[in-house]
Amino acid sequence: MEYKDYYKILGVGKTATEKEIKAAFRKLAQKYHPDKNPGNKAAEEKFKDINEAYEVLSDPKKRARYDQLGSSYAQWERAGRPGGGFDWSQWMGGGTRVEYRDLKDLFGQAGMGGNTFSDFFNMLFGEAGGFGGAGTQYRTRVRMRGEDIEQPVDVTLEEAYHGTTRTLQKGAQERKVDIPRGVKTGTRVRIAGEGAPGDPPGDLYLVINVLPHGTFQRDGDDLRMDLMVDLYTAVLGGEVKVHTLGGDVVLTIPPETQSGKVFRLSGRGMPKLRNPQSYGDLYARVLVKIPTHLSERERQLFKELAALRKK
Repeated sequence: MEYKDYYKILGVGKTATEKEIKAAFRKLAQKYHPDKNPGNKAAEEKFKDINEAYEVLSDPKKRARYDQLGSSYAQWERAGRPGGGFDWSQWMGGGTRVEYRDLKDLFGQAGMGGNTFSDFFNMLFGEAGGFGGAGTQYRTRVRMRGEDIEQPVDVTLEEAYHGTTRTLQKGAQERKVDIPRGVKTGTRVRIAGEGAPGDPPGDLYLVINVLPHGTFQRDGDDLRMDLMVDLYTAVLGGEVKVHTLGGDVVLTIPPETQSGKVFRLSGRGMPKLRNPQSYGDLYARVLVKIPTHLSERERQLFKELAALRKK
């Protein structure tokens, strides 16, 4: 009889908590589930071992009995295995009634009915005097949640500002999904139950990628931009029109504004994802535009101005 190390099968330590055991089982069961490994006998056997290990370690009574056996088996190994084989007889049955799991729901209808546990399991937990008596069947079903699926989705900055929709095609059915205002690159929009099949099915996540913009650079919920201002307005002061994602606004430029000066336009940034009625700010950096194609008269006036500045 081969001793089965259920802790090793699940990849957990002997002091693992119920939560840790469950997490390890779910991870391995997802990986080796027959639906994901059709025709793979090795994966099928691995899945059986995983299921058997979880059946024991998730049940406090079974786990306690198994730990007692493990302690005796370890002592026997440390003693150099005296007298040949390990005495399994004292562990057979143990007076514990066990009903066997029917995995047809997990593996399909063909070839998976009846007792799917190993001889080791049957020896340790089966009824004394025989195993798998008539009508015995473990009635608890392993619920295997479907995997979540991620799907990248590109949106423009304008769409991220105003909100938008995308149409999902599933067979002959179409479904419109709302992408909320204020999404950022990396935002995940969840569509419940549209992931991989399972019990229950997984979820679908649209992973947002906000495309670069020709005018605005995003900084969290704030926006930054360069604002071209002509020389005369920068020197004398005046008003310039600023195009924002929420509409045009007028910005007053004070006289003698230097190139590189940054103006803050409060509330003209991006809507905040969790509070779309609140907005970040827009920071406009002034870039003074030097006039070109000067006439002779203009050139002469600039020379006179330069001469005045030198006095």
